[in-house]
Amino acid sequence: MDIRHSVPAARFAALTTAHVADACLRAGVEVRCAPAAVRPVLPGRRLVGRVRPARHVGSVDVFLEAIEQAADGDVLVVDDDGRTDRACVGDLVVLEARAAGLAGLVVWGAHRDTADLVAVGLPVFSLGATPSGPLELEPRPDGALAQARVGSFTVGPGDLALADDDGVLFVPADRAGELFDLAESIRDTERRQADRIRAGESLRSQVGFAAYLTARAADPALTFRAHLRAVGGAIEE
Repeated sequence: MDIRHSVPAARFAALTTAHVADACLRAGVEVRCAPAAVRPVLPGRRLVGRVRPARHVGSVDVFLEAIEQAADGDVLVVDDDGRTDRACVGDLVVLEARAAGLAGLVVWGAHRDTADLVAVGLPVFSLGATPSGPLELEPRPDGALAQARVGSFTVGPGDLALADDDGVLFVPADRAGELFDLAESIRDTERRQADRIRAGESLRSQVGFAAYLTARAADPALTFRAHLRAVGGAIEE
């Protein structure tokens, strides 16, 4: 099944990575976020698409091969082992990715040519910028185009990458529809709660916080999350 059809970018446009992360928690799906240091080169850009992995060892050929195999809307996920002493992606790779129809890049490593990347406008998320490119070429590992490591997580074509100003989240593609349904429900509940706070009704009142404190006094094992589930709150999951 084509992920681009089952989970269109337009659907994520009305959500945030925070909504989807909460949906993962509620659905019992592992929450796989890139480390917080992975940030957008150009704030305000959003990204959603199937993971197209590539493990960098010092040459751009692996990126060109990944792009050659990619479909429109894929996200090039670059594994440079979290290195920040060299840049593994620059303007030519990003331009090539845009020309090939990719949705953007997630880089577990550093980029360079920042001004040019900003001008290109394609969403790029990385650990930051440094002027130096690779200074050595290492042997290419088996499976360099099969999976990529981002922080403590390994991702591949069976995953969807979602990114916004809060960061990068990876979800299983075959659970994406379910997760988006839950995320939309969580978003709608939180919006109603926010509107009620603005109208003068405190969040404490909405979630029956005084009743929770009373119930917890009688049952110290009662958690706030269990209470929220009972009253239909959505602020923690």
